[in-house]
Amino acid sequence: MNSLSDCRLYGILDLGYVAPNAAVESALQMVAGGVDILQIRAKNFLAPDILALAAQVRPITEPAGVPLIVNDYPWLVERAGADGAHIGQDDGPLAAARAKAGAGRIIGRSTHSVEQALAARDEGADYLGFGPIFATPTKPDYTPIGLEDIARVHTEVTDRPIFCIGGVKLDNLPRILDAGARRVVIVSGLLLADDVADYARRAKELLLAAK
Repeated sequence: MNSLSDCRLYGILDLGYVAPNAAVESALQMVAGGVDILQIRAKNFLAPDILALAAQVRPITEPAGVPLIVNDYPWLVERAGADGAHIGQDDGPLAAARAKAGAGRIIGRSTHSVEQALAARDEGADYLGFGPIFATPTKPDYTPIGLEDIARVHTEVTDRPIFCIGGVKLDNLPRILDAGARRVVIVSGLLLADDVADYARRAKELLLAAK
């Protein structure tokens, strides 16, 4: 399985953008394009739906060494055969999520400021999501934090991966990298691309060039 420290491109299989019957093909294309981590995000879907999708996606991610992450539901991780869970600021203590996910699983935490990033690090998060960098319909209730704190958070949190998220697309990725990012999450830009694999490939090339 890919080491988190080596991961650069984080893809989210978001059922808010992709119909359930097209999700497996999107996962195939993302992995083919070089996504290093893949998260299943299925807001407002029931546990059996998430488990059914995970059962179809796992045979795609596992041979490629791509960690499979479940959003919001750490108690589904073991049942889904996933590698970890991602939780938000309002999802309770990280230790509780880790206990529900099972031993050895990855737990990531969303953060929206440098202070939250420091707190998540101290809590023991395995990686941090940092954003939203720009406005995004995925997180309409969050004020964009912009580019200014990217360098600072990477200076203050040096011992675990930070993935910048929120409105990240190919056309603004160079600006985000110039601001100090080295890892990003891409959602709508990737899922709605005419050629998902090519979009992922081009994003990965930019990320590796900035490494």
